[in-house]
Order: sequence, then C-alpha cells, then structure tokens
Amino acid sequence: MLQGVNVALGVSGSIAAVKVVELAHELRRHGAAVRAVMTPAATNIVGPWAVEFATDAPVVTEITGAVEHVELCGRDGWADVLLLAPATANTAGKIAAAVDDTPVTTCATTALGADVPVVMAPAMHEPMYDHPGVAEALDRLAAWGVTFADPRIEEGKAKIAAEEAVVTEVARAVTPDVLAGKRVVVTAGATSERIDPIRILTNRASGKTGREVARACYVRGADVTLVQDGPDVSYADTIDVETADEMIEAATAAADTADALVSAAAISDFTADAVGEKIRSGSPLSLDLEPTPKLIDTVREAHPGLPIVGFKAETSGDDAAMVAEAERIRDRVGLAFVVANDASVMGADESRVLLVGADGTEPEEVVGPKHAVGGRVADRLAAVLAADA
Repeated sequence: MLQGVNVALGVSGSIAAVKVVELAHELRRHGAAVRAVMTPAATNIVGPWAVEFATDAPVVTEITGAVEHVELCGRDGWADVLLLAPATANTAGKIAAAVDDTPVTTCATTALGADVPVVMAPAMHEPMYDHPGVAEALDRLAAWGVTFADPRIEEGKAKIAAEEAVVTEVARAVTPDVLAGKRVVVTAGATSERIDPIRILTNRASGKTGREVARACYVRGADVTLVQDGPDVSYADTIDVETADEMIEAATAAADTADALVSAAAISDFTADAVGEKIRSGSPLSLDLEPTPKLIDTVREAHPGLPIVGFKAETSGDDAAMVAEAERIRDRVGLAFVVANDASVMGADESRVLLVGADGTEPEEVVGPKHAVGGRVADRLAAVLAADA
C-alpha cells in the first residue's frame, strides 16, 4: 500500500510517542521508507536510538547547517509525505501560527510551503483537544490541506489513532484519487442465521478481503459504506448486520445513492426457522433449510444500471471451473467483473484470486496479501467507472 513511498515522521512530546517504534515498523511493513524528526520533548519520552532502530535511518533532533528541514520536506526534498504522529496541542498550535522552534514544526512549515502532503495524528488530553484555540488551529490546518487520523476519545484522553488508521490516512494522502467523488458500497464477511437464541448457521469467511477492498477504495478517494458483521473501521461508514436478510436490505438501501457495489460478503445460502427457546442437547435434530435470496440479484433488480462487482468462492481448486462459474454469474446478473477464488483462503492473510472481466478477456491473476488484492479490485473498479463516465 505504501510501496516506494518516503515518509518523514515528525514525533512530538506526547506520551503517545512510545508508540512511534511500532508505527514506524507498520509503515515499513507496507513498503514505506521512513526517516524521523523529533522535538526535544519527544526525546525525553522515547530515545532517538530506538526510533533510529525502528526506521533504519538517522534521526533528526536539531536543525543544523545541513538544513535538514529543506532536505526532507522542501520542494525537491526526500519526503513524499510528512506524518506528524503524535501531534500535540503545542505542536499543532505552532504549525498553525507558522512558529518554527523545533525540528518538527520547522519541517511542517517547509512541507506546507512546498505542497508536500501533511498528515496529522493528534494525541493529548481530551480537555486540550476541546480547547477552542486548539480546535481553531486544527481547523486552520485542515483548511490548508492537512489531513487527520482522528484520535480515539477514551478515558478522558484524545488517544492517538490506531496504527492501521494512521497508515490508511498516509496512503490516502499519497495515492492518486481515482475514485474521488464516488460512493462505493462494500459488503464483507459472513452472515449468521439464527437457529435458537444461542445457535447459528454461518461460514468461515473472516471479512478480511472485503474490508481491504473498502480500505483500498477509501485510499483512492472514495466515500465508502461497509455493510458487515465485523469490527469498526476508520475508513468507512459502517452498517452492522447479522443475517442475510439484514445485509441484503442494508446493501440495497445504501445502493440508492452509490456509484458502485462490491459484493464481497459470503452470505448464507440457507436460513432456518428460528425457535424462541434454546433447543435442548442430547437428542437427534433435523433442520429444514430454505434458500436465501441472492444479494446481487436483489440489488440488480432495484438498480438496473449500477456497476456491481461480484465474488465467487469455489472448492474445486480448478481454475477453469472457477472461471466458468464466475462467467456464469457475470452474464446472469450483468456484473462489471467477478473476483473468483478458492474457498481455502477464507480467514487467511494471503490470497490468490482471478479477476474475470468482460467476455473474451483473459482472467487476471492476483497473488499476495489481501490488501494487495483489495487494491487491485479498487483499481479495476476505478477503470470501470471511468469508462462509464
């Protein structure tokens, strides 16, 4: 997601600076090169040697005759993006007032003047975050184009955003916004059908691929609605559902104002008549199962012209069979393209899929981590929407 991206990481004197080592590692795991700049206060919380170890690069702790701020963040500087994490109330206020009395604020002023993207992850006590002067400073920075990984408000503190959220905002800042102005609905994960108040019918889908598709669409500039039974995410408006009927209803309604739908969820194919009390164990039990409606059929009926991306999981392990099934549902529903995969990847971090496009085109193989699969799906979707424009 950040392959080949140079990130200048500005570290201020919040206790959240203790998280900067892991944040630097996470940026590098996604392919970024990282060089850190620290305020004097930050060096009292986390040692520059630890940050140097995490970034594998010397740390700037003072501005010298080498004009480190220009070398890093000037118009022809090294950095593709300046990430301020954590950013204290003090640092935010100084940057908004163009006060340059630390290496971090000096780099920020330079980056803003050179049109280098700036991402800020505030971290401070909640009353400081709510101070009108701090709010005014953050609003001013937003007006100047600074983007934010918003803090988590917990225990009276505005805690630094989770690493995933910070990395996602950095990626959005440096990725071409080929989906800007588009609204994309993504379904993800498994659904559950109730048998009794305790038991359910479900499947092994984790939702990882669907969430990575949603994340990739957001990174490329889209407004994303994620329909799922899964964890909260920072990059999409989430609609929580449990059953197939709930997911179909939510996705169909969300599609009313959408430019595209990506149906990545593994929706239950069958449902049962649930009973109101726990079924007692110890005796044989038979269930009468009824097929559930197909989400893509329901959405297609309600929105005949909507670009829809389908997913098709098969257990055969045979590419020809997967492609044939993908082509069948593509033609039946009129899908933009279909992501065909072996069901054995459910729950795994790595995946292999075949993107089956228009009739007469060769399937495209995508192999790698699920965030790479999500990125390729988002790029193919952007191409579809651009062709339809």
